[in-house]
Amino acid sequence: MAATRTLFIGGTGVISSACVARAVEKGHEVTVLTRGRPTNRPLPSGVEELHADIRDPQSVHAALGERSFDVAAEFLAFTPEHIRTDLELFEGRVGHYVFISSASAYQKPPARVPVVESTPLRNPFWQYSRDKIASEDLLVEAYRERGFPMTIVRPSHTYDRTMIPTSGHWTDLERMRRGAPVIVHGDGTSRWTITHNTDFAVAFVGLLGRPEAVGDSFHITSDEAPTWDQIYCWLAEGLGVEADLVHVASETIAAAVPALGPGLIGDKAHSMVFDNSKVKSLVPEFQTRVAFAHGAGEIVDWYLADPARQRVDPDLDAAFDRLADHARSI
Repeated sequence: MAATRTLFIGGTGVISSACVARAVEKGHEVTVLTRGRPTNRPLPSGVEELHADIRDPQSVHAALGERSFDVAAEFLAFTPEHIRTDLELFEGRVGHYVFISSASAYQKPPARVPVVESTPLRNPFWQYSRDKIASEDLLVEAYRERGFPMTIVRPSHTYDRTMIPTSGHWTDLERMRRGAPVIVHGDGTSRWTITHNTDFAVAFVGLLGRPEAVGDSFHITSDEAPTWDQIYCWLAEGLGVEADLVHVASETIAAAVPALGPGLIGDKAHSMVFDNSKVKSLVPEFQTRVAFAHGAGEIVDWYLADPARQRVDPDLDAAFDRLADHARSI
């Protein structure tokens, strides 16, 4: 694959930082457009960094001037309005536009697994997912009507050492440390595909500038789909403790903690397993290299290294106590 002049819109997030690093490693000429805020994920050497707010088209024009790119990789578009702005900014000045959508856009609950790219897109539970679907629709229309050279990529739950995948984040881990019961949705046996960001980056960078990818969509996920009980227990193992798991219906959790409802009912409550054959046909080196049993240890080590990272949500902590007490009183 030839090296490309690639513009990353966002490059310091969980997914984008790994993709930037992989692109540099593979010899691409990388420019990153960010707002210049402090980050836990500094850019690698050799990356050109430009500062602008993608929500402010004038600042983007000022930063980019008349430059064009072989690829624009968009990590910061979440609504149709964002896509409309991107079309105005980049149509005619990029050879390949890659949009990061979400695997949560796939039909919920899924009628069949494994999920493939032709699985219907429908999520009546989560506005985030519906906005991603509407954004995809605009890009498909632009490709069909004007040949806009777009590709849609749908990540599943993708993490790095800073990202705890459970609903309670560090609050869950702190509860494990002090021996408090930890709330797991459902019966803990639903399967969840969880992808290390460095694995995702292999497939993503392999698609950049590929004519075969234009006009098409791909999900990029791990081939590993552990149960939620396994996910919680691997995190507990990293902490050196045994987790006291209490299973509570997803709908009950959503009623008790409404903020958790959309992402839980609209995504995590369902077993999500994916067939990655399509992306592997273009990027055969893509495979699962980092199992979550290892990734869980990376997460725990990162949080334990700095007490400032260990932030407990007292309201959520209290809600989990109430849910555990109720579950065990039945």
